[in-house]
Amino acid sequence: MNIRSTVWLYACVLAVILNAVTTASAHAQFSAQFKPQPMNEPASGERYHIEGSIGWWWPSADLSVSSSQFDIVGTTIDFRNDLGLTDQRFPAMSLVLRPARSHKFRFQYIPIDYTQSATPHRTIVFNGQRFDVSLPVNSEVKWNAYRFGYEFDFLTRNNWFAGFIVEAKYTDLQASLASPLTSEFVHAQAPIPAIGGIGRYYIVPGVSITGEVTAFKIPTVQDKYGGHFADVDIYGTVNWTNNVGTQIGYRDMDVGLLVKRDSGAMTLKGLYVSIVARY
Repeated sequence: MNIRSTVWLYACVLAVILNAVTTASAHAQFSAQFKPQPMNEPASGERYHIEGSIGWWWPSADLSVSSSQFDIVGTTIDFRNDLGLTDQRFPAMSLVLRPARSHKFRFQYIPIDYTQSATPHRTIVFNGQRFDVSLPVNSEVKWNAYRFGYEFDFLTRNNWFAGFIVEAKYTDLQASLASPLTSEFVHAQAPIPAIGGIGRYYIVPGVSITGEVTAFKIPTVQDKYGGHFADVDIYGTVNWTNNVGTQIGYRDMDVGLLVKRDSGAMTLKGLYVSIVARY
């Protein structure tokens, strides 16, 4: 009886061990089959040398301009409250040249144009001319916003990267006011340098989230020259193929400019959508 009991005991222990080994092996095979594997090559949105995009931006705007002339101090004009500015949509175009994985040369162009007509609720002095409350004023603000930049991605992985950006924001601003009695305009052009960073993460190989921030401030010199620029851009990209994708994002851009007797400030922020093509 003792020998038989011992045999049964060893048999039961062996059965338990074999069952545990079989279960562990099956679990390991299941985990290996369904566990997400590291990406062995760059995501679909990172295989290109030339990338271009075109889309539409729907920003809300706060815009003010002041212009003095003939020792006559100009009014700081709020184009929304004083002249009836309403929000518009604008095309946005960009181009990226990527000769190597970590090096990118960037260009962007946004033509911004606000045209409106209203009767001011206060007297306005613009570029030495007086615009009274009793007369309608036709006004226009044209701002051609250019970006020329270089991006270096100092950390690159197949599903994410991080880098820094050095660029020049070239501002070409023109504002004009016209009433039945008089008309005036100002035109200011100035490059504003900026520096910042960018990061991108691929949630899955074809879908990414990107954030970038650039900013700079030029100290005011002799009350004649100065400026600042801050630009925050957060967007998601869905890459349908290696060559085509769609972007949806939110952008907040704040610009201030002082050139001699003229100054302007503009804040634009809102959603945009773009189509991206790569080669």
